[in-house]
Amino acid sequence: MAKNLKITLHHGLVNRTPAQRATAKTLGLNKIGKTVVRPDTPANRGLANALRHLVTVEEVD
Repeated sequence: MAKNLKITLHHGLVNRTPAQRATAKTLGLNKIGKTVVRPDTPANRGLANALRHLVTVEEVD
């Protein structure tokens, strides 16, 4: 069974670069406290890594 990533936005997107805002939108994060579950793929890991100072990432089944 494939693992998933639980990604939660903990900091707002005000005063962030347009690239960071677009990355958050791609992940489906638009409000503080919003949580999404995505498949654990290299692409999704890279997106989460680009926002590592704004989000927390957990591995879930």
